[in-house]
Amino acid sequence: MILQPIIDLVAICAKKGIKNVILSPGSRCAPLTLAFARHPEIHARTISDERSAAFIAMGMAQQLDEPVALVCTSGSAALNYFPAVAEAFFQNIPLLILTADRPPEWIDQWDGQTIFQPEVYGKHVKGSFQFPDSYSHPDQIAWASRISNEAINLSQTFPKGPVHINIPLREPFYPSENEAFEFPEDHKITHLCSSHFGLSSDSKIQLQSQLKDHNRILILAGQQNPNPEIQTILDKISKEKNVVVVTDTISNMQSGETINLHDHWVGNEDLNQELKPDLIISFGKSIISKPLKLFLRKCDVPHWHIQEDGRGKDVFQSLSQLIPASPENFLCWLLENISHLERSYYARWHDLNSQTEKLLETAFQELEFGEFSALKTVLSFVPKSSKIHVANSMSVRYLNQLGARTQEIYCNRGTSGIDGSNSTAVGCTFTTKDPVTLITGDLAFFYDRNAFWHNYTMPNLRIILLNNHAGGIFRMIDGPKKQPELEEYFETRQALTAENLAKEFHFNYTKVSDQKSLTEALQDFYSPSIHPKTLEIESKSSLNEQQLKKLKGLIRDSLF
Repeated sequence: MILQPIIDLVAICAKKGIKNVILSPGSRCAPLTLAFARHPEIHARTISDERSAAFIAMGMAQQLDEPVALVCTSGSAALNYFPAVAEAFFQNIPLLILTADRPPEWIDQWDGQTIFQPEVYGKHVKGSFQFPDSYSHPDQIAWASRISNEAINLSQTFPKGPVHINIPLREPFYPSENEAFEFPEDHKITHLCSSHFGLSSDSKIQLQSQLKDHNRILILAGQQNPNPEIQTILDKISKEKNVVVVTDTISNMQSGETINLHDHWVGNEDLNQELKPDLIISFGKSIISKPLKLFLRKCDVPHWHIQEDGRGKDVFQSLSQLIPASPENFLCWLLENISHLERSYYARWHDLNSQTEKLLETAFQELEFGEFSALKTVLSFVPKSSKIHVANSMSVRYLNQLGARTQEIYCNRGTSGIDGSNSTAVGCTFTTKDPVTLITGDLAFFYDRNAFWHNYTMPNLRIILLNNHAGGIFRMIDGPKKQPELEEYFETRQALTAENLAKEFHFNYTKVSDQKSLTEALQDFYSPSIHPKTLEIESKSSLNEQQLKKLKGLIRDSLF
Protein backbone atom coordinates (compact mmCIF):
# COMPACT_ATOMS: atom_id res chain seq x y z
CA MET A 1 0.00 0.00 0.00
CA ILE A 2 1.30 3.46 -0.92
CA LEU A 3 1.61 5.66 2.15
CA GLN A 4 -1.05 8.36 2.38
CA PRO A 5 1.47 11.20 3.07
CA ILE A 6 3.09 10.46 -0.31
CA ILE A 7 -0.28 10.70 -2.05
CA ASP A 8 -1.00 13.85 -0.06
CA LEU A 9 2.33 15.38 -1.15
CA VAL A 10 1.48 14.85 -4.83
CA ALA A 11 -2.04 16.20 -4.32
CA ILE A 12 -0.61 19.32 -2.66
CA CYS A 13 1.81 19.78 -5.58
CA ALA A 14 -1.11 19.73 -8.02
CA LYS A 15 -3.22 22.07 -5.87
CA LYS A 16 -0.34 24.55 -5.66
CA GLY A 17 0.27 24.65 -9.41
CA ILE A 18 3.04 22.13 -9.96
CA LYS A 19 2.02 20.51 -13.22
CA ASN A 20 5.29 18.93 -14.37
CA VAL A 21 7.59 16.34 -12.83
CA ILE A 22 10.78 14.72 -14.10
CA LEU A 23 11.23 11.17 -12.80
CA SER A 24 14.34 9.01 -12.82
CA PRO A 25 13.88 5.25 -12.46
CA GLY A 26 14.50 3.55 -9.12
CA SER A 27 12.86 1.22 -6.64
CA ARG A 28 13.15 3.24 -3.43
CA CYS A 29 11.36 6.14 -5.14
CA ALA A 30 8.57 3.91 -6.56
CA PRO A 31 5.83 5.30 -4.27
CA LEU A 32 6.62 8.86 -5.41
CA THR A 33 6.94 7.82 -9.04
CA LEU A 34 3.59 6.02 -9.09
CA ALA A 35 1.76 8.80 -7.26
CA PHE A 36 3.00 11.44 -9.70
CA ALA A 37 2.46 9.24 -12.75
CA ARG A 38 -1.14 8.51 -11.74
CA HIS A 39 -2.19 12.04 -10.86
CA PRO A 40 -4.48 13.26 -13.67
CA GLU A 41 -3.32 16.91 -13.49
CA ILE A 42 0.44 16.30 -13.53
CA HIS A 43 2.54 15.63 -16.62
CA ALA A 44 5.26 13.11 -15.73
CA ARG A 45 8.31 12.43 -17.88
CA THR A 46 11.11 9.90 -17.29
CA ILE A 47 14.77 10.83 -17.77
CA SER A 48 17.18 8.05 -16.78
CA ASP A 49 20.33 10.13 -16.24
CA GLU A 50 19.75 12.18 -13.07
CA ARG A 51 22.26 14.85 -14.05
CA SER A 52 20.44 15.48 -17.33
CA ALA A 53 17.06 15.10 -15.62
CA ALA A 54 17.79 17.94 -13.20
CA PHE A 55 18.93 20.33 -15.95
CA ILE A 56 15.91 19.43 -18.06
CA ALA A 57 13.64 20.22 -15.12
CA MET A 58 15.53 23.48 -14.62
CA GLY A 59 15.10 24.41 -18.29
CA MET A 60 11.35 23.84 -17.95
CA ALA A 61 11.05 25.82 -14.70
CA GLN A 62 13.06 28.66 -16.23
CA GLN A 63 10.47 29.04 -18.97
CA LEU A 64 7.36 28.36 -16.91
CA ASP A 65 8.50 30.50 -13.97
CA GLU A 66 7.00 27.91 -11.66
CA PRO A 67 8.44 24.90 -9.80
CA VAL A 68 9.04 21.64 -11.60
CA ALA A 69 9.34 18.57 -9.36
CA LEU A 70 12.26 16.14 -9.52
CA VAL A 71 12.11 12.58 -8.16
CA CYS A 72 15.02 10.19 -7.75
CA THR A 73 15.97 7.11 -5.78
CA SER A 74 18.39 6.98 -2.85
CA GLY A 75 22.18 7.16 -2.91
CA SER A 76 24.33 8.77 -5.57
CA ALA A 77 21.27 9.61 -7.69
CA ALA A 78 20.72 12.64 -5.46
CA LEU A 79 24.33 13.74 -5.95
CA ASN A 80 23.88 13.70 -9.71
CA TYR A 81 21.28 16.44 -9.28
CA PHE A 82 23.82 18.74 -7.66
CA PRO A 83 25.21 20.67 -10.69
CA ALA A 84 21.71 21.68 -11.79
CA VAL A 85 20.65 22.44 -8.22
CA ALA A 86 23.56 24.85 -7.85
CA GLU A 87 22.80 26.46 -11.23
CA ALA A 88 19.14 26.87 -10.31
CA PHE A 89 20.07 28.38 -6.95
CA PHE A 90 22.28 31.08 -8.45
CA GLN A 91 19.79 31.79 -11.24
CA ASN A 92 16.79 31.87 -8.86
CA ILE A 93 14.93 29.11 -10.71
CA PRO A 94 12.33 27.20 -8.64
CA LEU A 95 12.67 23.42 -8.31
CA LEU A 96 11.07 20.95 -5.88
CA ILE A 97 13.66 18.21 -5.33
CA LEU A 98 12.25 14.98 -3.87
CA THR A 99 14.86 12.37 -2.98
CA ALA A 100 13.83 8.96 -1.73
CA ASP A 101 15.98 7.65 1.13
CA ARG A 102 16.45 4.63 3.33
CA PRO A 103 15.27 4.91 6.94
CA PRO A 104 17.86 6.47 9.30
CA GLU A 105 18.73 3.19 11.05
CA TRP A 106 20.22 1.87 7.79
CA ILE A 107 22.42 4.85 6.90
CA ASP A 108 26.19 4.19 7.08
CA GLN A 109 25.61 0.51 7.85
CA TRP A 110 26.90 -0.90 4.54
CA ASP A 111 23.38 -1.19 3.24
CA GLY A 112 22.88 -0.59 -0.49
CA GLN A 113 22.43 2.84 -2.07
CA THR A 114 22.92 4.85 1.10
CA ILE A 115 24.65 8.18 1.60
CA PHE A 116 24.03 11.06 4.00
CA GLN A 117 21.08 12.66 2.19
CA PRO A 118 19.56 15.10 4.70
CA GLU A 119 20.72 18.62 3.76
CA VAL A 120 22.96 17.08 1.09
CA TYR A 121 22.81 20.26 -1.06
CA GLY A 122 23.97 22.50 1.77
CA LYS A 123 23.78 26.20 0.98
CA HIS A 124 22.79 25.57 -2.63
CA VAL A 125 19.09 25.25 -1.84
CA LYS A 126 16.73 27.73 -0.21
CA GLY A 127 15.66 25.11 2.31
CA SER A 128 16.08 21.45 3.23
CA PHE A 129 13.27 19.41 4.75
CA GLN A 130 13.16 15.87 6.15
CA PHE A 131 9.93 13.83 5.99
CA PRO A 132 9.08 11.65 8.99
CA ASP A 133 10.40 8.10 8.76
CA SER A 134 7.09 6.66 9.98
CA TYR A 135 3.45 7.74 10.12
CA SER A 136 2.14 5.88 13.12
CA HIS A 137 0.80 9.03 14.77
CA PRO A 138 -1.58 11.58 13.17
CA ASP A 139 0.84 14.38 14.10
CA GLN A 140 3.46 12.86 11.79
CA ILE A 141 1.01 12.85 8.89
CA ALA A 142 0.11 16.48 9.59
CA TRP A 143 3.83 17.32 9.82
CA ALA A 144 4.50 15.82 6.36
CA SER A 145 1.64 17.88 4.94
CA ARG A 146 3.01 21.03 6.56
CA ILE A 147 6.47 20.35 5.12
CA SER A 148 4.99 19.89 1.62
CA ASN A 149 3.18 23.24 1.77
CA GLU A 150 6.12 25.11 3.24
CA ALA A 151 8.66 23.73 0.76
CA ILE A 152 6.57 24.58 -2.31
CA ASN A 153 5.87 28.09 -0.97
CA LEU A 154 9.55 28.65 -0.23
CA SER A 155 10.54 27.72 -3.78
CA GLN A 156 8.26 30.49 -5.10
CA THR A 157 9.03 33.34 -2.68
CA PHE A 158 11.58 35.95 -3.77
CA PRO A 159 14.20 35.05 -4.68
CA LYS A 160 12.84 31.86 -6.20
CA GLY A 161 15.01 28.78 -6.09
CA PRO A 162 15.41 25.06 -5.46
CA VAL A 163 14.04 23.42 -2.30
CA HIS A 164 14.84 19.88 -1.15
CA ILE A 165 12.62 17.34 0.63
CA ASN A 166 14.32 14.10 1.66
CA ILE A 167 11.83 11.24 2.13
CA PRO A 168 12.78 8.05 4.01
CA LEU A 169 10.76 5.10 2.75
CA ARG A 170 10.41 1.53 3.99
CA GLU A 171 9.29 -1.50 2.04
CA PRO A 172 6.89 -2.40 0.56
CA PHE A 173 7.29 0.22 -2.17
CA TYR A 174 4.63 -1.01 -4.58
CA PRO A 175 0.83 -1.10 -4.30
CA SER A 176 -1.16 -4.25 -4.72
CA GLU A 177 -2.10 -5.15 -8.29
CA ASN A 178 -5.41 -3.28 -8.54
CA GLU A 179 -4.93 -0.71 -5.80
CA ALA A 180 -6.44 2.67 -6.68
CA PHE A 181 -4.92 5.99 -5.65
CA GLU A 182 -7.35 8.41 -4.03
CA PHE A 183 -6.00 11.95 -4.21
CA PRO A 184 -7.78 14.13 -1.61
CA GLU A 185 -9.73 17.03 -3.09
CA ASP A 186 -10.08 18.99 0.13
CA HIS A 187 -6.53 18.72 1.42
CA LYS A 188 -5.36 21.61 3.61
CA ILE A 189 -3.38 24.09 1.52
CA THR A 190 -1.24 26.93 2.84
CA HIS A 191 -1.70 29.66 0.24
CA LEU A 192 1.02 32.12 -0.70
CA CYS A 193 0.12 35.78 -1.26
CA SER A 194 2.15 37.71 -3.81
CA SER A 195 3.67 41.04 -2.79
CA HIS A 196 5.32 43.95 -4.56
CA PHE A 197 8.33 45.78 -3.23
CA GLY A 198 8.46 49.57 -3.36
CA LEU A 199 10.36 52.51 -1.93
CA SER A 200 9.23 54.29 1.20
CA SER A 201 8.67 58.07 1.15
CA ASP A 202 11.79 58.63 3.24
CA SER A 203 13.89 56.49 0.89
CA LYS A 204 12.65 58.43 -2.13
CA ILE A 205 13.62 61.74 -0.54
CA GLN A 206 17.07 60.40 0.39
CA LEU A 207 17.76 58.99 -3.07
CA GLN A 208 16.49 62.08 -4.83
CA SER A 209 18.88 64.21 -2.80
CA GLN A 210 21.81 61.97 -3.77
CA LEU A 211 20.89 61.96 -7.46
CA LYS A 212 21.52 65.70 -7.69
CA ASP A 213 25.24 65.06 -7.24
CA HIS A 214 25.55 62.80 -10.30
CA ASN A 215 25.70 63.74 -13.99
CA ARG A 216 27.24 60.61 -15.52
CA ILE A 217 24.96 57.74 -14.57
CA LEU A 218 25.45 54.24 -15.95
CA ILE A 219 22.67 51.65 -15.61
CA LEU A 220 23.81 48.05 -15.92
CA ALA A 221 21.35 45.22 -16.64
CA GLY A 222 22.51 41.78 -15.51
CA GLN A 223 21.21 38.34 -16.45
CA GLN A 224 17.43 38.00 -16.34
CA ASN A 225 14.46 36.77 -18.32
CA PRO A 226 12.85 39.15 -20.85
CA ASN A 227 10.60 41.83 -19.37
CA PRO A 228 8.98 44.20 -21.91
CA GLU A 229 7.86 46.58 -19.16
CA ILE A 230 11.39 47.09 -17.87
CA GLN A 231 12.71 47.35 -21.43
CA THR A 232 10.29 50.19 -22.23
CA ILE A 233 11.24 52.13 -19.11
CA LEU A 234 14.97 51.64 -19.74
CA ASP A 235 14.70 52.92 -23.29
CA LYS A 236 12.85 56.03 -22.07
CA ILE A 237 15.46 56.72 -19.40
CA SER A 238 18.25 56.38 -21.93
CA LYS A 239 16.63 58.48 -24.66
CA GLU A 240 15.00 61.20 -22.55
CA LYS A 241 17.49 61.59 -19.70
CA ASN A 242 20.89 60.84 -21.33
CA VAL A 243 21.53 57.89 -19.06
CA VAL A 244 23.95 55.27 -20.40
CA VAL A 245 22.34 51.80 -20.28
CA VAL A 246 24.83 48.95 -20.74
CA THR A 247 23.68 45.39 -21.46
CA ASP A 248 25.08 41.92 -22.05
CA THR A 249 23.27 39.49 -24.30
CA ILE A 250 22.04 37.44 -21.30
CA SER A 251 20.32 40.51 -19.83
CA ASN A 252 17.53 40.19 -22.45
CA MET A 253 17.36 44.00 -22.30
CA GLN A 254 19.18 44.93 -25.51
CA SER A 255 17.71 47.50 -27.87
CA GLY A 256 18.70 50.39 -30.10
CA GLU A 257 18.88 52.59 -26.98
CA THR A 258 21.32 50.38 -25.08
CA ILE A 259 25.09 49.87 -25.30
CA ASN A 260 25.54 46.35 -26.66
CA LEU A 261 29.06 46.19 -28.18
CA HIS A 262 31.13 47.39 -25.21
CA ASP A 263 33.19 44.16 -25.19
CA HIS A 264 35.21 45.49 -28.13
CA TRP A 265 36.55 48.63 -26.43
CA VAL A 266 35.59 49.05 -22.80
CA GLY A 267 38.62 48.91 -20.51
CA ASN A 268 40.90 50.57 -23.05
CA GLU A 269 43.18 52.85 -21.02
CA ASP A 270 42.76 55.73 -23.48
CA LEU A 271 38.99 55.71 -22.86
CA ASN A 272 38.78 55.09 -19.13
CA GLN A 273 38.36 58.70 -18.03
CA GLU A 274 35.93 59.50 -20.84
CA LEU A 275 33.73 56.50 -20.03
CA LYS A 276 33.98 56.58 -16.26
CA PRO A 277 30.55 57.11 -14.63
CA ASP A 278 30.03 58.89 -11.33
CA LEU A 279 27.20 56.50 -10.34
CA ILE A 280 26.48 52.87 -11.26
CA ILE A 281 22.92 51.57 -10.93
CA SER A 282 22.52 47.83 -11.49
CA PHE A 283 19.78 45.22 -11.46
CA GLY A 284 19.58 41.60 -12.48
CA LYS A 285 22.29 39.01 -11.87
CA SER A 286 25.71 38.39 -13.43
CA ILE A 287 27.31 39.89 -16.54
CA ILE A 288 29.47 38.05 -19.08
CA SER A 289 31.98 40.74 -20.00
CA LYS A 290 35.19 40.52 -17.98
CA PRO A 291 36.57 43.79 -19.45
CA LEU A 292 33.39 45.59 -18.35
CA LYS A 293 33.58 44.06 -14.89
CA LEU A 294 37.23 45.07 -14.45
CA PHE A 295 36.58 48.58 -15.78
CA LEU A 296 33.74 49.21 -13.34
CA ARG A 297 35.83 47.90 -10.45
CA LYS A 298 38.59 50.38 -11.30
CA CYS A 299 36.10 53.25 -11.44
CA ASP A 300 35.60 53.14 -7.66
CA VAL A 301 32.37 55.17 -7.75
CA PRO A 302 29.11 54.74 -5.80
CA HIS A 303 27.11 51.70 -6.83
CA TRP A 304 23.38 51.28 -6.23
CA HIS A 305 21.91 47.82 -6.68
CA ILE A 306 18.18 47.19 -7.07
CA GLN A 307 16.93 43.91 -5.61
CA GLU A 308 13.62 43.14 -3.98
CA ASP A 309 15.02 41.45 -0.88
CA GLY A 310 17.83 43.97 -0.39
CA ARG A 311 20.55 41.31 -0.64
CA GLY A 312 22.73 42.70 -3.39
CA LYS A 313 26.15 41.40 -4.42
CA ASP A 314 29.20 43.66 -4.33
CA VAL A 315 30.68 42.54 -7.65
CA PHE A 316 32.40 45.89 -8.32
CA GLN A 317 33.58 46.30 -4.71
CA SER A 318 31.92 49.70 -4.46
CA LEU A 319 28.37 48.89 -3.32
CA SER A 320 27.02 51.95 -1.54
CA GLN A 321 23.23 51.60 -1.66
CA LEU A 322 20.93 48.58 -1.64
CA ILE A 323 17.49 49.42 -2.99
CA PRO A 324 14.84 46.88 -1.88
CA ALA A 325 12.40 47.47 -4.72
CA SER A 326 11.40 45.77 -7.95
CA PRO A 327 13.30 47.07 -10.99
CA GLU A 328 10.01 48.25 -12.52
CA ASN A 329 9.14 50.22 -9.40
CA PHE A 330 12.52 51.88 -9.02
CA LEU A 331 13.08 52.66 -12.70
CA CYS A 332 9.65 54.26 -13.00
CA TRP A 333 10.52 56.46 -10.03
CA LEU A 334 13.94 57.24 -11.51
CA LEU A 335 12.42 58.33 -14.82
CA GLU A 336 10.23 60.86 -13.02
CA ASN A 337 12.88 62.10 -10.60
CA ILE A 338 16.05 62.47 -12.63
CA SER A 339 17.16 65.56 -14.52
CA HIS A 340 18.67 65.57 -17.98
CA LEU A 341 22.27 64.43 -17.59
CA GLU A 342 25.55 65.26 -19.27
CA ARG A 343 24.95 64.92 -23.00
CA SER A 344 28.62 64.55 -23.98
CA TYR A 345 29.05 61.49 -21.72
CA TYR A 346 25.98 59.79 -23.18
CA ALA A 347 27.04 60.70 -26.72
CA ARG A 348 30.54 59.24 -26.34
CA TRP A 349 29.25 55.80 -25.33
CA HIS A 350 26.71 55.74 -28.15
CA ASP A 351 29.22 57.00 -30.70
CA LEU A 352 31.59 54.15 -29.85
CA ASN A 353 28.73 51.64 -30.03
CA SER A 354 27.59 52.95 -33.42
CA GLN A 355 31.11 53.01 -34.87
CA THR A 356 31.76 49.46 -33.67
CA GLU A 357 28.56 48.22 -35.28
CA LYS A 358 29.69 49.58 -38.65
CA LEU A 359 33.25 48.34 -38.22
CA LEU A 360 32.08 44.81 -37.47
CA GLU A 361 30.34 44.57 -40.82
CA THR A 362 33.52 45.65 -42.61
CA ALA A 363 35.85 43.55 -40.48
CA PHE A 364 33.97 40.30 -41.07
CA GLN A 365 34.41 40.73 -44.81
CA GLU A 366 38.17 40.48 -44.30
CA LEU A 367 38.11 37.32 -42.20
CA GLU A 368 38.56 33.75 -43.36
CA PHE A 369 35.88 31.24 -42.47
CA GLY A 370 35.88 30.40 -38.76
CA GLU A 371 33.41 29.80 -35.96
CA PHE A 372 33.01 33.49 -35.08
CA SER A 373 32.13 34.55 -38.61
CA ALA A 374 30.03 31.38 -39.01
CA LEU A 375 28.00 32.27 -35.93
CA LYS A 376 27.35 35.73 -37.32
CA THR A 377 25.90 34.08 -40.44
CA VAL A 378 23.84 31.64 -38.38
CA LEU A 379 22.26 34.41 -36.33
CA SER A 380 20.95 36.08 -39.46
CA PHE A 381 18.83 32.95 -40.07
CA VAL A 382 17.53 32.39 -36.52
CA PRO A 383 13.81 33.30 -36.42
CA LYS A 384 12.75 36.09 -34.06
CA SER A 385 10.42 33.62 -32.35
CA SER A 386 13.25 31.24 -31.49
CA LYS A 387 14.56 31.00 -27.95
CA ILE A 388 18.35 30.79 -27.97
CA HIS A 389 20.14 28.62 -25.43
CA VAL A 390 23.87 29.20 -25.52
CA ALA A 391 26.63 27.18 -23.86
CA ASN A 392 29.43 28.66 -21.81
CA SER A 393 33.07 29.29 -22.77
CA MET A 394 33.44 30.77 -26.27
CA SER A 395 29.85 30.31 -27.48
CA VAL A 396 28.34 32.87 -25.12
CA ARG A 397 31.31 35.22 -25.53
CA TYR A 398 30.98 35.20 -29.31
CA LEU A 399 27.28 35.92 -28.98
CA ASN A 400 27.98 38.79 -26.61
CA GLN A 401 30.32 40.41 -29.11
CA LEU A 402 27.87 40.27 -32.02
CA GLY A 403 25.43 42.92 -30.84
CA ALA A 404 21.77 43.11 -29.91
CA ARG A 405 19.47 40.13 -30.37
CA THR A 406 15.70 40.17 -30.70
CA GLN A 407 15.40 36.56 -29.50
CA GLU A 408 15.22 35.47 -25.88
CA ILE A 409 18.68 34.40 -24.67
CA TYR A 410 19.38 31.81 -21.97
CA CYS A 411 22.70 30.59 -20.62
CA ASN A 412 23.76 28.67 -17.51
CA ARG A 413 25.66 31.60 -16.00
CA GLY A 414 24.70 30.85 -12.41
CA THR A 415 27.77 28.67 -12.05
CA SER A 416 29.02 29.11 -15.66
CA GLY A 417 29.90 25.45 -16.14
CA ILE A 418 29.80 23.52 -19.40
CA ASP A 419 27.56 20.83 -17.94
CA GLY A 420 23.85 20.84 -18.66
CA SER A 421 23.63 23.18 -21.65
CA ASN A 422 22.02 20.54 -23.88
CA SER A 423 19.65 19.43 -21.13
CA THR A 424 18.50 22.93 -20.27
CA ALA A 425 17.64 23.52 -23.92
CA VAL A 426 15.78 20.19 -24.05
CA GLY A 427 13.76 21.27 -21.02
CA CYS A 428 12.85 24.43 -22.86
CA THR A 429 11.55 22.42 -25.85
CA PHE A 430 9.11 20.66 -23.50
CA THR A 431 7.43 24.00 -22.71
CA THR A 432 7.02 25.65 -26.11
CA LYS A 433 6.25 25.01 -29.77
CA ASP A 434 8.52 27.87 -30.82
CA PRO A 435 11.94 26.96 -32.21
CA VAL A 436 14.65 26.42 -29.59
CA THR A 437 18.17 27.06 -30.88
CA LEU A 438 21.08 25.57 -28.95
CA ILE A 439 24.43 27.19 -29.73
CA THR A 440 27.23 25.14 -28.22
CA GLY A 441 30.86 24.14 -28.46
CA ASP A 442 32.03 20.57 -28.91
CA LEU A 443 33.15 19.88 -25.33
CA ALA A 444 29.90 21.14 -23.78
CA PHE A 445 27.88 19.25 -26.38
CA PHE A 446 29.49 15.85 -25.96
CA TYR A 447 29.74 16.25 -22.19
CA ASP A 448 25.94 16.43 -21.96
CA ARG A 449 24.95 13.93 -24.65
CA ASN A 450 22.55 12.12 -22.31
CA ALA A 451 20.24 15.12 -22.61
CA PHE A 452 18.88 13.34 -25.71
CA TRP A 453 18.62 9.88 -24.10
CA HIS A 454 14.85 9.67 -23.59
CA ASN A 455 11.66 8.87 -25.49
CA TYR A 456 10.23 12.37 -26.03
CA THR A 457 10.03 14.20 -29.33
CA MET A 458 11.73 17.55 -29.80
CA PRO A 459 10.84 18.61 -33.36
CA ASN A 460 11.46 22.28 -32.51
CA LEU A 461 15.09 21.77 -31.38
CA ARG A 462 17.85 23.16 -33.62
CA ILE A 463 21.48 22.60 -32.64
CA ILE A 464 24.37 24.74 -33.86
CA LEU A 465 27.54 22.87 -32.93
CA LEU A 466 30.81 24.82 -33.14
CA ASN A 467 33.31 21.97 -33.31
CA ASN A 468 36.96 23.00 -33.22
CA HIS A 469 37.87 19.64 -31.64
CA ALA A 470 39.18 21.34 -28.51
CA GLY A 471 38.38 23.66 -25.64
CA GLY A 472 39.17 26.70 -27.78
CA ILE A 473 38.69 29.24 -24.98
CA PHE A 474 42.07 28.27 -23.51
CA ARG A 475 43.76 29.80 -26.56
CA MET A 476 42.09 33.09 -25.67
CA ILE A 477 43.42 33.15 -22.09
CA ASP A 478 46.95 34.49 -21.65
CA GLY A 479 48.03 31.92 -19.03
CA PRO A 480 47.35 28.55 -20.69
CA LYS A 481 47.96 29.64 -24.29
CA LYS A 482 51.63 30.33 -23.45
CA GLN A 483 52.21 26.87 -21.97
CA PRO A 484 53.68 23.93 -23.93
CA GLU A 485 50.99 21.72 -22.35
CA LEU A 486 48.18 23.77 -23.95
CA GLU A 487 46.85 21.19 -26.41
CA GLU A 488 46.96 18.08 -24.21
CA TYR A 489 46.07 19.38 -20.77
CA PHE A 490 43.99 22.52 -21.36
CA GLU A 491 42.37 22.32 -24.79
CA THR A 492 41.94 18.54 -24.34
CA ARG A 493 41.81 17.88 -28.04
CA GLN A 494 39.27 15.32 -29.29
CA ALA A 495 38.38 13.90 -32.71
CA LEU A 496 34.62 13.39 -32.33
CA THR A 497 31.98 14.68 -34.69
CA ALA A 498 28.23 14.64 -34.04
CA GLU A 499 27.43 12.34 -36.96
CA ASN A 500 27.15 9.10 -34.96
CA LEU A 501 25.25 10.80 -32.16
CA ALA A 502 22.79 12.16 -34.70
CA LYS A 503 22.27 8.67 -36.15
CA GLU A 504 21.81 7.19 -32.68
CA PHE A 505 19.11 9.68 -31.70
CA HIS A 506 17.56 10.06 -35.20
CA PHE A 507 18.52 13.74 -35.61
CA ASN A 508 18.82 15.35 -39.02
CA TYR A 509 22.51 16.13 -39.45
CA THR A 510 24.67 18.35 -41.67
CA LYS A 511 28.35 19.17 -41.33
CA VAL A 512 29.94 22.23 -42.97
CA SER A 513 33.41 23.74 -43.02
CA ASP A 514 33.12 26.71 -45.41
CA GLN A 515 30.90 29.72 -45.95
CA LYS A 516 29.14 28.45 -49.07
CA SER A 517 28.04 25.13 -47.56
CA LEU A 518 27.01 26.91 -44.34
CA THR A 519 24.72 29.33 -46.16
CA GLU A 520 23.20 26.49 -48.18
CA ALA A 521 22.60 24.38 -45.06
CA LEU A 522 20.84 27.25 -43.32
CA GLN A 523 18.29 27.77 -46.08
CA ASP A 524 15.90 25.12 -44.74
CA PHE A 525 17.38 24.60 -41.27
CA TYR A 526 14.30 26.03 -39.58
CA SER A 527 11.75 24.39 -41.87
CA PRO A 528 9.34 22.00 -40.08
CA SER A 529 10.69 18.58 -39.20
CA ILE A 530 9.62 15.63 -37.08
CA HIS A 531 13.17 15.34 -35.72
CA PRO A 532 15.66 17.80 -34.21
CA LYS A 533 18.25 19.18 -36.61
CA THR A 534 21.98 19.46 -35.97
CA LEU A 535 24.28 21.73 -37.96
CA GLU A 536 27.92 21.01 -37.16
CA ILE A 537 30.36 23.80 -38.08
CA GLU A 538 33.88 22.41 -38.16
CA SER A 539 36.89 24.70 -37.76
CA LYS A 540 40.43 24.83 -36.39
CA SER A 541 41.01 26.16 -32.88
CA SER A 542 44.24 27.92 -33.85
CA LEU A 543 42.56 29.66 -36.80
CA ASN A 544 39.67 30.81 -34.62
CA GLU A 545 42.15 32.40 -32.25
CA GLN A 546 43.85 34.23 -35.13
CA GLN A 547 40.54 35.43 -36.55
CA LEU A 548 39.30 36.82 -33.26
CA LYS A 549 42.62 38.56 -32.66
CA LYS A 550 42.52 40.02 -36.18
CA LEU A 551 38.95 41.28 -35.79
CA LYS A 552 39.72 42.93 -32.47
CA GLY A 553 42.80 44.50 -34.00
CA LEU A 554 40.85 45.92 -36.94
CA ILE A 555 38.29 47.50 -34.62
CA ARG A 556 40.91 48.82 -32.21
CA ASP A 557 43.01 50.37 -35.01
CA SER A 558 39.95 52.09 -36.45
CA LEU A 559 38.65 53.46 -33.16
CA PHE A 560 41.92 54.66 -31.60
